[in-house]
Amino acid sequence: MHESQGNKAFAFSGDWREFAPIAFTNLLLSIVTLGVYLFWARTRERRYLWSRTQFIDDRLEWTGTGRELMVGYGLAMLIFVIPFGFINLVVLNSAVMRGHPGLAGVIGLVLYLAVFFLTGVAIFRALRYRLSRTLWHGIRGGSDTFGLAFGWSYVWKSVLGWFTFGLIVPWTMTSLWNERWGEMSFGPYRFRADALAAPIFLRFLLFYLAPVVFVFAVIAVAVFGVVAGGLGSWGTVPNPGAMPFVLLAIMAGFYLLFFIVLGVIALVFYSAYFREAVGALRLGDLEFSFTATTGDWIKLFAGNFALVIFTFGIGQIFVGYRNWTFFIRHMHAYGEIDLARLTQSTTRQPGQGEGLLDAFDIGAI
Repeated sequence: MHESQGNKAFAFSGDWREFAPIAFTNLLLSIVTLGVYLFWARTRERRYLWSRTQFIDDRLEWTGTGRELMVGYGLAMLIFVIPFGFINLVVLNSAVMRGHPGLAGVIGLVLYLAVFFLTGVAIFRALRYRLSRTLWHGIRGGSDTFGLAFGWSYVWKSVLGWFTFGLIVPWTMTSLWNERWGEMSFGPYRFRADALAAPIFLRFLLFYLAPVVFVFAVIAVAVFGVVAGGLGSWGTVPNPGAMPFVLLAIMAGFYLLFFIVLGVIALVFYSAYFREAVGALRLGDLEFSFTATTGDWIKLFAGNFALVIFTFGIGQIFVGYRNWTFFIRHMHAYGEIDLARLTQSTTRQPGQGEGLLDAFDIGAI
C-alpha cells in the first residue's frame, strides 16, 4: 500500500447530522443520570467514530464498554484520589498546626511527585487500553507493560525540566512519546518511534520567550500611557483622575492580547511537535505522517471555541467529533502491510478503562 492523493490510507465517512442524534441523546441521558451515563456516552461516541473510520481496506471497530470506563474511574477514585485528598486536607494541615512545617513540606513534595507519577501511568495505560479495544481486520493492539516505568520516566524528566527552567521541554515531550509508543504493538507488529527535539526547538523558544517580551512590552506601554496617553502631554502635569482608567484599559488589553497571542504561539510549537512525533512513528513497514499546519490547528480551536460560546455550551457535544475528523483528515500512512502475517495480538487486555486519566481530568477521545 503506497498512499497517493486519490488513495488515502485513512478516511472518515461520517456526517455531523448523522452524529447529532447520538450526541444529543448522550447529553440528555447524562443530565438525567447526573453524569453517570457519561461513561456509556463516551463509548457510544467512540463506537460511531471508529465505525466511520477506514484504514486502507477495512473500518475500525471500538469494543470498549461503558462499564469498563466506570469501573476504572471508580477504582481510581477509591484507591488514589480519595486517599490523596485525605492526606492533603488532613495530614498536611495537622502537621502544620502541630508546628512541623518541615514535615508538611516533605509530605507535600512526596504527594506532588506521586501525582506526577500517577499522571504518567494514566497517560500510558490510557493508550494501552484504547489500542486493546480497537480492532482492524479483527486484530487488536496493546502492551504487556503496566506503565510503571513510564510513570517514573514522566517524573524524573519533568523534574529535570524544572531544574533547566523548562528549556528541555521539547526533549521531554519527544522522549516520552518515543518511550510510550515503543512499548505498544498492534497484532504481531511493534510500534517504533524516534522523534527528535532539535527540529522543534526554535518554535518552542519562541513560545518560551513570549511571556518575557510581553512583560517588557506591558511596562513600556504602561509608562508611555501614564505620561502621554490622555494623562497629559509631555512636560505637563498628568490628570490624576484619568490615570486609573487608562492604566486599567492598558492592562486589560494586554491581558487579553497576551493569552490570544500566547495561544497562537503555543499552537505554532504544538503543530510542529505533533508533525515530528507522528512522522517518527513506525509499525512494521508502515510509516505515518501528520499534515496539519499551524493555521489548521488555529481553525480547529477557534471553531471549537465559537461552537461552545455561541451555543451557550451545548456545542461541546460536537467537539469530540470535530477533533476526531481533524485527526483523521490530516493523518497519512505509507508503506506495505502483509495481511497474511497479521495475527492476533498476544498482549494482555486490561480489565478497566481510563480511570486514572478521568480522575485527573486529562482524558480525551
